[in-house]
Amino acid sequence: MELHDLTALEQARAIRRREISSGELARHYLARSRSLNDTVGAFVTLTEDLALEQAAEADRLASHADGHLGVLHGVVVPVKDLNQVRGVRTRFGSTVVDIVSEFDDDVVERLRHGKTVMTGKTTTPEFGLPAYTESDVGPYARTPWDLARGAGGSSGGAAAAVAAGLAPIAQGSDGGGSIRIPASVCGLVGLKPSRGLVSNGPMPDGPGRLGVQGVLARTVADAAALLGVMTGTDDEYLHALREPGSLLIGRYHRPVIADTTPHGEALAAYEDASALLESLGHRIVDIDVPLPLGAVPHFERVWAAGAAGIPLPAESEGALRPLTRWLRERGRALHPGELQEALNLMAEHADRALAETAHLDIVLTPTLADVPAPIGGIRDDGDPAADFEAQKRFTPYTSPYNMTGQPAVSLPLHWTGDIPASSAQASEIGSLPVGVQLVARPMRESVLLGLAAQLEAARPWAHRHPEVW
Repeated sequence: MELHDLTALEQARAIRRREISSGELARHYLARSRSLNDTVGAFVTLTEDLALEQAAEADRLASHADGHLGVLHGVVVPVKDLNQVRGVRTRFGSTVVDIVSEFDDDVVERLRHGKTVMTGKTTTPEFGLPAYTESDVGPYARTPWDLARGAGGSSGGAAAAVAAGLAPIAQGSDGGGSIRIPASVCGLVGLKPSRGLVSNGPMPDGPGRLGVQGVLARTVADAAALLGVMTGTDDEYLHALREPGSLLIGRYHRPVIADTTPHGEALAAYEDASALLESLGHRIVDIDVPLPLGAVPHFERVWAAGAAGIPLPAESEGALRPLTRWLRERGRALHPGELQEALNLMAEHADRALAETAHLDIVLTPTLADVPAPIGGIRDDGDPAADFEAQKRFTPYTSPYNMTGQPAVSLPLHWTGDIPASSAQASEIGSLPVGVQLVARPMRESVLLGLAAQLEAARPWAHRHPEVW
């Protein structure tokens, strides 16, 4: 067994027992990252000196520890390149930004406090705006399950790193599905926490407070552990991994933010998850889509306003990606009254959706409407409007829960070919992961994680590895 075969929690236990050292782990993952990064596109920057320094400090503390060490003490956790790390180069996925950060984001401070080890900054598309990770400042992020296909976005590099065994777990962020999309594409657990649970500071939240910090992991327990580090509660969420009892679960599969037809494999994953949940004693009921298509234009205006609000020199505008320029132009065209109206109406739709599903413990949907997309299959530099519409068709289920602020997780319960799908396309693709999304009430991460752990125990997935593993 190789070190990267161990889960993050197994690695932490081995460090506490002094069976391995954090330095060994850091060197192992750095070597794998140097070897495989051009293949999977996980990192835009490797931070070898910092990683070895942090690992040495973790080992020093472990050797003198009389009491408690953090739940992920000494374990490698890379950071997405939308987050600033003091003394480390930051690009935000863009050719127009190249700085050495002067401060840590709050989530990075939490990771430092938890004595995790950062081996690098993971790749992201320009300012995290698209649902694919194909930027001009690093390698394109690819799903290790099929290197001709993208890893999703915008936390695509983080997902590629974990799925390819370049890190046991990774920090990501999610403003419209940016953790859950790559999780589905790469066969991982992707957890978007409730709005406000993990600090976005010191930078101000964008319009609508859509974005949150979250987790990409191979197992539910690892995800729970990293959420504890990010919230400063250590092992609190690990204690939530107990049988959840019988839950009332509402489900729907009609796409929310686009008029599209889900792929047969996405529907097969959804139906199989429904049957599995029912077999575990949960009550499944079909529900109407809680957010109408009429809410979509308001979300789009808020998204465009967020893009327009990124402070950049006027002379750099022409060097931006076409999609970024198009979104910024849309955002700048809004007058203040239009933006405030969009924010108000989006909040009204979100409140109505929360009220309509308040009687449910969990909501189940597909994570995506399609299987992992080929590199370049969604991006359209010649027509950014078409690019944006293609993204909506690819991921029509995730952004509603950024609007409502609810916690949501994508779980890798299905691989193409596991179950005959009602689509001729199924025979044209190899074995690829297809996620399902579970959504809980606000601040009910304990229920969400408990159910996720129950599903993982019933249908394990961590033993599955891509060829590059």
